[in-house]
Amino acid sequence: MLNIDQFELYSVAIITLLAVMSPGPDFAMVSKVSLLKGRRDGILCSIGISAAISVHLAYTLLGLGVVFANNIWVLNTLRYLGAMYLIWLGISALWPDIKRIVFRTRPSQTQEPLKDQSSPQNKVTNSGSAFWSGFACNALNPKTMLFIVSLFSQVISTDTSLLMELGYGVYIALAHFVWFALVACLLTSARIQQKVLVFKIWIERITGLLMTSLGVRLLMS
Repeated sequence: MLNIDQFELYSVAIITLLAVMSPGPDFAMVSKVSLLKGRRDGILCSIGISAAISVHLAYTLLGLGVVFANNIWVLNTLRYLGAMYLIWLGISALWPDIKRIVFRTRPSQTQEPLKDQSSPQNKVTNSGSAFWSGFACNALNPKTMLFIVSLFSQVISTDTSLLMELGYGVYIALAHFVWFALVACLLTSARIQQKVLVFKIWIERITGLLMTSLGVRLLMS
Protein backbone atom coordinates (compact mmCIF):
# COMPACT_ATOMS: atom_id res chain seq x y z
CA MET A 1 0.00 0.00 0.00
CA LEU A 2 1.48 3.36 -1.06
CA ASN A 3 1.60 6.15 1.47
CA ILE A 4 0.83 9.71 0.37
CA ASP A 5 4.51 10.64 -0.08
CA GLN A 6 5.20 7.73 -2.41
CA PHE A 7 2.01 8.39 -4.36
CA GLU A 8 2.98 12.05 -4.74
CA LEU A 9 6.50 11.13 -5.83
CA TYR A 10 5.35 8.67 -8.47
CA SER A 11 2.63 11.05 -9.68
CA VAL A 12 5.12 13.88 -10.19
CA ALA A 13 7.55 11.54 -11.95
CA ILE A 14 5.00 10.11 -14.38
CA ILE A 15 3.10 13.33 -15.09
CA THR A 16 6.36 15.19 -15.76
CA LEU A 17 7.62 12.56 -18.20
CA LEU A 18 4.32 12.58 -20.11
CA ALA A 19 4.30 16.39 -20.26
CA VAL A 20 7.92 16.62 -21.38
CA MET A 21 7.55 14.06 -24.16
CA SER A 22 4.37 15.59 -25.61
CA PRO A 23 5.10 17.51 -28.85
CA GLY A 24 5.09 21.29 -28.58
CA PRO A 25 7.13 24.46 -29.17
CA ASP A 26 10.13 23.14 -27.20
CA PHE A 27 10.29 20.01 -29.33
CA ALA A 28 10.03 22.04 -32.53
CA MET A 29 12.77 24.42 -31.35
CA VAL A 30 15.23 21.65 -30.40
CA SER A 31 14.53 19.83 -33.67
CA LYS A 32 15.16 22.96 -35.73
CA VAL A 33 18.37 23.91 -33.94
CA SER A 34 19.72 20.35 -33.96
CA LEU A 35 19.01 19.63 -37.61
CA LEU A 36 20.32 22.94 -38.93
CA LYS A 37 23.13 23.77 -36.51
CA GLY A 38 24.29 20.44 -35.13
CA ARG A 39 24.40 18.40 -31.94
CA ARG A 40 26.30 20.90 -29.81
CA ASP A 41 23.79 23.69 -30.41
CA GLY A 42 20.90 21.24 -29.97
CA ILE A 43 22.18 20.28 -26.53
CA LEU A 44 22.75 23.94 -25.64
CA CYS A 45 19.16 24.63 -26.66
CA SER A 46 18.09 21.79 -24.34
CA ILE A 47 20.05 23.40 -21.50
CA GLY A 48 18.26 26.69 -22.19
CA ILE A 49 14.86 24.97 -21.98
CA SER A 50 15.88 23.29 -18.73
CA ALA A 51 17.14 26.58 -17.27
CA ALA A 52 13.85 28.30 -18.09
CA ILE A 53 12.06 25.83 -15.81
CA SER A 54 13.68 27.69 -12.89
CA VAL A 55 11.71 30.82 -13.87
CA HIS A 56 8.37 29.01 -13.65
CA LEU A 57 9.48 27.21 -10.50
CA ALA A 58 10.57 30.43 -8.78
CA TYR A 59 7.26 32.29 -9.06
CA THR A 60 5.30 29.11 -8.29
CA LEU A 61 7.18 28.52 -5.02
CA LEU A 62 6.74 32.19 -4.13
CA GLY A 63 2.99 31.74 -4.43
CA LEU A 64 2.69 33.93 -7.52
CA GLY A 65 1.91 31.02 -9.83
CA VAL A 66 -1.67 30.65 -8.56
CA VAL A 67 -2.14 34.44 -8.75
CA PHE A 68 -0.93 34.44 -12.35
CA ALA A 69 -3.06 31.45 -13.30
CA ASN A 70 -6.19 33.08 -11.84
CA ASN A 71 -5.65 36.38 -13.66
CA ILE A 72 -6.56 36.10 -17.31
CA TRP A 73 -4.54 39.16 -18.34
CA VAL A 74 -1.30 37.53 -17.15
CA LEU A 75 -2.01 34.36 -19.12
CA ASN A 76 -3.02 36.38 -22.17
CA THR A 77 0.12 38.52 -21.99
CA LEU A 78 2.32 35.43 -21.74
CA ARG A 79 0.32 33.79 -24.52
CA TYR A 80 0.69 36.78 -26.85
CA LEU A 81 4.43 37.08 -26.18
CA GLY A 82 4.99 33.37 -26.73
CA ALA A 83 2.86 33.33 -29.87
CA MET A 84 4.61 36.37 -31.38
CA TYR A 85 8.00 34.85 -30.61
CA LEU A 86 7.10 31.61 -32.39
CA ILE A 87 5.61 33.48 -35.35
CA TRP A 88 8.74 35.64 -35.58
CA LEU A 89 10.93 32.52 -35.60
CA GLY A 90 8.76 30.96 -38.30
CA ILE A 91 8.77 34.05 -40.52
CA SER A 92 12.53 34.41 -40.06
CA ALA A 93 13.00 30.88 -41.37
CA LEU A 94 10.65 31.53 -44.30
CA TRP A 95 11.91 35.04 -45.05
CA PRO A 96 14.10 34.11 -48.08
CA ASP A 97 11.06 32.50 -49.76
CA ILE A 98 8.75 35.35 -48.72
CA LYS A 99 11.16 37.96 -50.08
CA ARG A 100 11.53 36.07 -53.35
CA ILE A 101 7.74 35.81 -53.80
CA VAL A 102 6.82 39.35 -52.69
CA PHE A 103 9.69 41.23 -54.32
CA ARG A 104 10.12 38.74 -57.18
CA THR A 105 13.82 38.46 -56.57
CA ARG A 106 15.91 35.56 -57.76
CA PRO A 107 18.37 33.61 -55.62
CA SER A 108 21.80 35.15 -55.89
CA GLN A 109 24.10 33.29 -58.22
CA THR A 110 27.20 34.67 -56.55
CA GLN A 111 28.55 32.65 -53.74
CA GLU A 112 29.35 34.55 -50.57
CA PRO A 113 32.57 33.66 -48.83
CA LEU A 114 31.94 31.05 -46.19
CA LYS A 115 32.36 32.17 -42.62
CA ASP A 116 34.77 30.29 -40.44
CA GLN A 117 32.38 28.45 -38.14
CA SER A 118 35.29 27.07 -36.17
CA SER A 119 36.50 30.49 -35.01
CA PRO A 120 36.07 31.17 -31.25
CA GLN A 121 33.92 34.25 -31.90
CA ASN A 122 31.42 32.35 -34.05
CA LYS A 123 31.29 29.49 -31.55
CA VAL A 124 30.42 31.88 -28.71
CA THR A 125 27.75 33.60 -30.83
CA ASN A 126 26.15 30.31 -31.93
CA SER A 127 26.25 28.90 -28.41
CA GLY A 128 24.56 31.94 -26.93
CA SER A 129 21.94 32.00 -29.67
CA ALA A 130 21.05 28.31 -29.22
CA PHE A 131 20.84 28.60 -25.43
CA TRP A 132 18.67 31.72 -25.41
CA SER A 133 16.42 30.36 -28.15
CA GLY A 134 15.59 27.40 -25.93
CA PHE A 135 15.30 29.57 -22.82
CA ALA A 136 12.91 32.07 -24.42
CA CYS A 137 10.82 29.33 -26.03
CA ASN A 138 10.12 27.66 -22.68
CA ALA A 139 9.92 30.79 -20.52
CA LEU A 140 7.27 32.30 -22.83
CA ASN A 141 5.26 29.08 -23.07
CA PRO A 142 2.01 29.47 -21.06
CA LYS A 143 1.46 25.71 -21.17
CA THR A 144 4.65 25.14 -19.17
CA MET A 145 3.51 27.74 -16.66
CA LEU A 146 0.10 26.08 -16.24
CA PHE A 147 1.70 22.63 -16.03
CA ILE A 148 4.02 23.58 -13.17
CA VAL A 149 1.37 25.64 -11.33
CA SER A 150 -1.15 22.81 -11.62
CA LEU A 151 1.42 20.24 -10.51
CA PHE A 152 2.40 22.18 -7.41
CA SER A 153 -1.13 23.22 -6.48
CA GLN A 154 -3.07 20.02 -7.22
CA VAL A 155 -0.64 17.10 -7.04
CA ILE A 156 1.98 18.20 -4.52
CA SER A 157 0.67 18.43 -0.96
CA THR A 158 0.81 21.69 1.01
CA ASP A 159 2.58 19.69 3.75
CA THR A 160 5.50 18.86 1.44
CA SER A 161 8.70 20.47 2.65
CA LEU A 162 10.38 23.26 0.67
CA LEU A 163 13.44 21.06 0.20
CA MET A 164 11.30 18.34 -1.38
CA GLU A 165 9.58 20.89 -3.62
CA LEU A 166 12.97 22.12 -4.79
CA GLY A 167 13.89 18.51 -5.44
CA TYR A 168 10.81 18.14 -7.63
CA GLY A 169 11.84 21.30 -9.49
CA VAL A 170 15.33 19.93 -10.13
CA TYR A 171 13.77 16.69 -11.39
CA ILE A 172 11.44 18.57 -13.77
CA ALA A 173 14.33 20.64 -15.15
CA LEU A 174 16.54 17.55 -15.47
CA ALA A 175 13.78 15.60 -17.23
CA HIS A 176 13.46 18.41 -19.77
CA PHE A 177 17.19 18.47 -20.39
CA VAL A 178 17.62 14.68 -20.70
CA TRP A 179 14.67 14.27 -23.08
CA PHE A 180 15.54 17.15 -25.40
CA ALA A 181 19.26 16.35 -25.33
CA LEU A 182 18.32 12.81 -26.39
CA VAL A 183 16.19 14.25 -29.20
CA ALA A 184 19.15 16.43 -30.27
CA CYS A 185 21.49 13.42 -30.30
CA LEU A 186 19.07 11.27 -32.31
CA LEU A 187 18.47 14.01 -34.88
CA THR A 188 22.19 14.58 -35.34
CA SER A 189 23.17 10.98 -35.93
CA ALA A 190 25.42 10.44 -38.97
CA ARG A 191 22.66 8.83 -41.02
CA ILE A 192 20.19 11.66 -40.47
CA GLN A 193 22.80 14.37 -40.99
CA GLN A 194 23.62 12.98 -44.45
CA LYS A 195 19.98 13.48 -45.43
CA VAL A 196 19.89 16.91 -43.78
CA LEU A 197 22.61 18.16 -46.14
CA VAL A 198 20.38 17.32 -49.12
CA PHE A 199 17.07 18.59 -47.70
CA LYS A 200 18.34 21.46 -45.55
CA ILE A 201 16.32 24.14 -47.32
CA TRP A 202 13.12 22.09 -46.98
CA ILE A 203 13.81 21.42 -43.31
CA GLU A 204 14.12 25.18 -42.83
CA ARG A 205 10.81 25.72 -44.62
CA ILE A 206 8.96 22.97 -42.75
CA THR A 207 10.20 24.07 -39.34
CA GLY A 208 9.35 27.67 -40.27
CA LEU A 209 5.79 26.66 -41.14
CA LEU A 210 5.57 24.57 -37.97
CA MET A 211 6.77 27.44 -35.76
CA THR A 212 4.36 29.87 -37.43
CA SER A 213 1.40 27.49 -37.11
CA LEU A 214 2.19 26.83 -33.45
CA GLY A 215 2.33 30.58 -32.83
CA VAL A 216 -0.97 31.20 -34.61
CA ARG A 217 -2.58 28.30 -32.77
CA LEU A 218 -1.33 29.63 -29.44
CA LEU A 219 -2.55 33.11 -30.34
CA MET A 220 -6.05 31.87 -31.18
CA SER A 221 -6.37 29.32 -28.35
